[in-house]
Amino acid sequence: MHPNFVTIKITTMETLPKEQLLNSLEHLVDGHLQQAIQHFQNMTARDLLQPAPDGGWSIAQCLDHLNSYGHYYLPKIQQGIAKNVHLTPKDTFKSSWLGAYFIKMMDPETGKKKYKAFKGHIPAPNLDAYAVVAEFIQQQENLLIFLKEARSADLNAIRIPISIARFITLKLGDVFQFIIAHDERHIRQAMRNMAEKTSARF
Repeated sequence: MHPNFVTIKITTMETLPKEQLLNSLEHLVDGHLQQAIQHFQNMTARDLLQPAPDGGWSIAQCLDHLNSYGHYYLPKIQQGIAKNVHLTPKDTFKSSWLGAYFIKMMDPETGKKKYKAFKGHIPAPNLDAYAVVAEFIQQQENLLIFLKEARSADLNAIRIPISIARFITLKLGDVFQFIIAHDERHIRQAMRNMAEKTSARF
């Protein structure tokens, strides 16, 4: 495993203290933010836009794909927390069976199958690489803010419609875990791309 990869731990159906879950998620997001600042932000546009050696997405495309999910989920999370400030938060969280399924599917440690990107989340080959990286950094900073705000929210009661079928809703705690696992999945892809570029030069 690449030394910059972060180990994901999903909750499955286990009941966890809310603080423990949010602390672990904040750690993951902070890791993603630092990777973007230390690595991607300092790369050339050419390297960010170069496809992977196997023909896969470029680093910029990986991040743009994640940004497209952030466009949908971050406002929904912000609205969900704001609208439910009157709820008395529980001190524990337990995933729903559907939430646990989606998280396990997306977790790079447990979801080994490759999935085709949904329409609306397929990145273009020609991107403004620096703008993509800047937006990813901003989204990760916003996600950290929402995780802090969620400490006074009920992760079980707040429901968020999923992007691919908006009539299906997941608990806020599951949505946090899903999008952060999805971020980790594609950041690993981007980091492998970067490592292969570096090794090819030597």
